[in-house]
Amino acid sequence: MYPGQDEEVLKRIEREVRMREGASKLLAACSRREQALEASKSLLTCNARILALLSQLQHMRRDQVLQRAGRRPSEDVPPCLGKVSLSDLRIPLMWKDSEYFKNKGELQRCAVFCLLQCGAEIHDTDLVMVDRTLTDICFEGTILFEQAAPSFQLRVELFSSSAAEEFSPAAAAAAPGPRRASCLGGSVGCSSGKKIRAAFESAAACGSSGGGIAGPGGASPPLSPALPPLGPKYHLLADTTLRIEHVQEGFKTHDLSLATTEDNPSWLPLYGSMCCRLAAQPVCMMHPITSGQLEVKLGEELSGCESVHAVLRGQSLLCYRHGEAREAEDEPVLVIPIQRDTTVTQSEADVVHCQTLHLGTRRQGERVTFALRAPTPEDTRRWNRAISRHVHDMNQWKQCSDGPMQIEAQSSKNVLPAKQRSLYHEIVTPSSPGEGHVVPDLSVEIRTLLSCYYKENY
Repeated sequence: MYPGQDEEVLKRIEREVRMREGASKLLAACSRREQALEASKSLLTCNARILALLSQLQHMRRDQVLQRAGRRPSEDVPPCLGKVSLSDLRIPLMWKDSEYFKNKGELQRCAVFCLLQCGAEIHDTDLVMVDRTLTDICFEGTILFEQAAPSFQLRVELFSSSAAEEFSPAAAAAAPGPRRASCLGGSVGCSSGKKIRAAFESAAACGSSGGGIAGPGGASPPLSPALPPLGPKYHLLADTTLRIEHVQEGFKTHDLSLATTEDNPSWLPLYGSMCCRLAAQPVCMMHPITSGQLEVKLGEELSGCESVHAVLRGQSLLCYRHGEAREAEDEPVLVIPIQRDTTVTQSEADVVHCQTLHLGTRRQGERVTFALRAPTPEDTRRWNRAISRHVHDMNQWKQCSDGPMQIEAQSSKNVLPAKQRSLYHEIVTPSSPGEGHVVPDLSVEIRTLLSCYYKENY
């Protein structure tokens, strides 16, 4: 663990605690249900982030203890990190014919959103109003996780709150505060311990009543007794966990685990699956790994070799005539493929100088060997380590290293349209002016109010 990492996590926890305090005060001051739904969503998201950060802090402190005891947490070299993005999330609904086509029965409206967690990083989607006029729930835009390991577990949770439930601002304002207990012991400093402990206990209790936000390892921390929720209550409808084997180009359908029954007022007729595009970009495939002068020849003998400026990047060892040609973005004179089954070994014929490497790879479907000679033994060891580590990272990232995947920039939250329309409506039925219920986007309003609150109190 790098020095100061735990202090940085503590700062992030304290920031989420302040955000949670602001969301709680805003929830107590809400006069409209739409405002309360957004504030309650922000409160649930802050609770989940606090629990995830505390779990991360616990793991970091455990590694510190192991290092002080003279034991390393893991002897394995950690693979490179990467970016993971989830976009165009759609969850189909399965209404009864009498409800969707004949428009019979009681109109059920729910506010829904998704919470996405990868390690200690948590994002939420926009709030979407859903009723029987929709055939699928659509969350537009891209969610981006910047620091994902190849062993990532991306948990997607769908929450819902019935729009028909009564909302009383007075009841929200009068709700009691959390009961405090010593769950964290002495794991945090005295300056921030009280606020963090109180937020942890309240977050854990809200997590237990709202579906249970588990930490990165899947185990929930010790929970205090359940507390009455402030304002609208969100229920966990369904969840799933995505891993590296789910990454591929294009859209893919994933199964959902349903968590709510029909007798719950926030229940929706989910089809039991979701569709999205999950992409990943390992750092080792996006940036040059190392570069320098090499003598290269096809075959194991170095007679008649060519001196080049080599760059290890992505799936290739790019060979230029000189460094200026690389800077001028000229075409390389030779491209040596680097794949997951590429091997690099020290030449047995050069045991004295130790400056020659044999690189085995596939080229045009055939297995070939290239001889690489560096200027000094130290350069040879550097190239050996770099290529071996690069191949190791590619194997850890599996199919994500077989070619570049396009990842869009993370979307900023925009104003919601007047009415979200399913693919069926977009293709079959034209839009009508003034049709549907306008759902205001209150995230900007909430951020403005929170900003004013912080200026007055901090």
